[in-house]
Amino acid sequence: MQSRREAVPFAFVAETDRFRSNVTPPARQRPSLPEIAGRTLIGLTVVAGLVGSLLFGMPALQAGPQAGQTQQSEASEGR
Repeated sequence: MQSRREAVPFAFVAETDRFRSNVTPPARQRPSLPEIAGRTLIGLTVVAGLVGSLLFGMPALQAGPQAGQTQQSEASEGR
């Protein structure tokens, strides 16, 4: 079976971008109080997790002279 393709004029395609429907979509429902509270709690949990991981991770990211001094002092005591 052969499929028959008809050419579509460019003006028709461009016209579809400007087409406005006269059918209005249904109004959006407002979120209820439990939904707002749940979203807020989820957001606070995510933010608290990020802040907590940052606070626990900061000491590991700091490369100060303290780490080098303790290794040298332990090595000198072992001699």
